[in-house]
Amino acid sequence: MRYLSAFSALLALSSTAGAAVSRSEGRPQTKSYDGYKVFRVEVGTDASKVSGIVEKLGLSTWKGAPRAGTFSDIVVPPQSLAAFTKATVGMNSAVMHDDLGASIAEESAFQTYEVGAAAVNATWFNSYHSYADHLQFLNDLVAAYPTQARIVTAGNSLNGRAITGIQFWGSSGRGVKPAVVFHGTVHAREWVGTMTTEYMAYNLLTNYASNAEIKGFVDKYDFYIFPVVNPDGFVYTQTNDRLWRKNRQSTSGSTCIGHDINRNWPYMWSVSGGASTNPCAEDFKGPSQSSAPETTALAAQLRSVKASQGLKLFIDYHSYSQLFMTPYGYSCSATAPKNTELQSLARGAVAAIRAVHGTSFRYGPICSTIYQATGSSVDYTNDVVGADYVFTSELRDTGNYGFVLPANQILPTADEAYAGVRYLLLNMK
Repeated sequence: MRYLSAFSALLALSSTAGAAVSRSEGRPQTKSYDGYKVFRVEVGTDASKVSGIVEKLGLSTWKGAPRAGTFSDIVVPPQSLAAFTKATVGMNSAVMHDDLGASIAEESAFQTYEVGAAAVNATWFNSYHSYADHLQFLNDLVAAYPTQARIVTAGNSLNGRAITGIQFWGSSGRGVKPAVVFHGTVHAREWVGTMTTEYMAYNLLTNYASNAEIKGFVDKYDFYIFPVVNPDGFVYTQTNDRLWRKNRQSTSGSTCIGHDINRNWPYMWSVSGGASTNPCAEDFKGPSQSSAPETTALAAQLRSVKASQGLKLFIDYHSYSQLFMTPYGYSCSATAPKNTELQSLARGAVAAIRAVHGTSFRYGPICSTIYQATGSSVDYTNDVVGADYVFTSELRDTGNYGFVLPANQILPTADEAYAGVRYLLLNMK
């Protein structure tokens, strides 16, 4: 398969370009997870037993409330370990992180990024990075391809950070072709989504001149890639709490912080069951639709692109669960107008992903594949913006590491994600 050659070249480059980076100290965290464990517990047919344990001990879960017939990934602090162990006697469970703090420290041993266009190489994907370095990497990528790329923004976050992305184009010039838009890291702790979307830009730009297929993609579409659409939350994961999910917005009458940007889009926001009305919940929908400034800004950018160029493809990247999903999230009974074609494309993308490293993804509509989600970017972009093709993907893994995915899985994750995108670009009408 031809797209594997790009990955092979990146691995070769990684071995020769090491001088561009050096190890640096991990970033400090205000909230310590030292001694915390993460357990994967089989829920069984009755979710109330696991839910009762979570509620009684005041524990947090990584993939929402426990649901029958699934596994629940539960974070347990040291002081609750004895009670949790006693409560789960007889249940099937496995340890995901024996010491979550140690896993975070290892993951957060960032490489120092050497500024400049010459530093744009595959070593970037050997580790995670600080937010400032992500911005620098995008600027350096533009500097390396100044006639073909530029920095773009989609408004500002609550705390005034620009929602920064990169736009690039092919031989026909900028802004004259249908657009492809990728979002990453709307949920702040999902760091591999940042790296994966950056890989899309890196791969397409650096191989444009030498790979006829990639040149064809970039000549056919303008690409807009926003690796971190929740910059305030992302920065907070690197300075205060690695497992923070939401933005950093307050709510009147509550001391809890954060709105879930991906439950706040102004479409099917008020449908019940797909988000929480509790400001302390991780999927808090906000007091009103579009209450999060990030949601408003991102929605406006998508509408603008659609109006000026047309929007061929939109993908919102998340982690974790290894899923490739289609509209709708707000309902498990509603069917998207292009559902038959969307399922066919998703099935092909999943097969292409698996062909790279053997990683298995499931596909289908969001609601029936993972859970109900209202006020989401996917449903909005499909029905309000009117993009031709809309997907969301949950990247690696399925529960060995969860949100704290080791850095050595960044490049394989990104490489197989590109294979899925490649399939779509080859097969969309």
